[in-house]
Amino acid sequence: MAFYSLICCGKGSDRSERGKKQQTWRTFSLKELHSATNNFNYDNKLGEGAFGSVYWGQLWDGSQIAVKRLKVWSDKAEVEFDVEVQVLGRVRHKNLLSLRGYCAEGQERLIVYDYMPNLSLQSHLHGQHSAECHLDWKRRIDIAIGSAEGIAYLHHQATPHIIHRDIKASNVLLDSDFQARVADFGFAKLIPDGVTHVTTRVKGTLGYLAPEYAMLGKVNECCDVYSFGILLLEIATGKRPIEKLSATHKRSIAEWALPLACEKKFSELVDPKLNGKYVEEELKRVIYVALICADNQPEKRPAMLEVLELLKGESKEKLAELENNELFKRPQAAESTDVTSSAEESSEIIPEGKDPKQVFKDDEKCS
Repeated sequence: MAFYSLICCGKGSDRSERGKKQQTWRTFSLKELHSATNNFNYDNKLGEGAFGSVYWGQLWDGSQIAVKRLKVWSDKAEVEFDVEVQVLGRVRHKNLLSLRGYCAEGQERLIVYDYMPNLSLQSHLHGQHSAECHLDWKRRIDIAIGSAEGIAYLHHQATPHIIHRDIKASNVLLDSDFQARVADFGFAKLIPDGVTHVTTRVKGTLGYLAPEYAMLGKVNECCDVYSFGILLLEIATGKRPIEKLSATHKRSIAEWALPLACEKKFSELVDPKLNGKYVEEELKRVIYVALICADNQPEKRPAMLEVLELLKGESKEKLAELENNELFKRPQAAESTDVTSSAEESSEIIPEGKDPKQVFKDDEKCS
């Protein structure tokens, strides 16, 4: 396949990085992965995804791995496999999930990653670990900044630039120290220099999709910025991206949060599970940054490098500008854009709240 030679040659990467990247992953045999996962035993299963299942495994040297096994060979599954291996073979960053290797034997397609013992952000906010309250405020801030650093690397440092297209809580994995690793690059798009956007079939998860992408299929870095804004609100508030108010009406987390932010009612926004143990100035900063990122108008969203700077609080002047942004002068809620009905027609849009991947899953403004 074309992507094998692309990775091996290091095409599109800096020449000085090629040797290092070649040594960070390898080809696994199917026999080796059968042995590591106890023949893909059900007890080793970590989660189920749109294209396959993920299993815990242990190699002969004792190292733990996660193995994504595509459940059925198909053109779509082959494309996701190609894209994810190609992207992960190119990138190396402390806040991106590392590729250990892959296996392609017959119709079997498997991707091998480092195992993340603290599973996903989703599992701690809404899933199996949500009642255990492992995410104190400091960890949440660290996860927000770490995720931003990983996405900023994809947008601004990777060559060519990479748009993730599926930023969400279940695709932020947590290592043994609760450091964030952005994962699952099956929907990613590589954007050559000079290209402002591409038009493509809409893929992703409802609740995280930027309006212009959901309705028109136009994707660029701004779409990831929007998704990251929703993710930030989730981290701070503990709420899901979409709230069902009735059988016919849904409300996004941004629609709920914006009026409260305008009225500076931050204590009503913070996750109750924190029991009031948070830093107020940091909470305000996270909420403001999140809502700017999730602006319905893409040209008003910041680039990820600016998002990262704001989250770190490195510039008091920019923080003051942020607080005085016109978005927070509005007395009413954000405009509601109903993108769910049209997006749900695609089988590759995952409804939020029914996300099967429970575990594993531009220095200028965006325009």
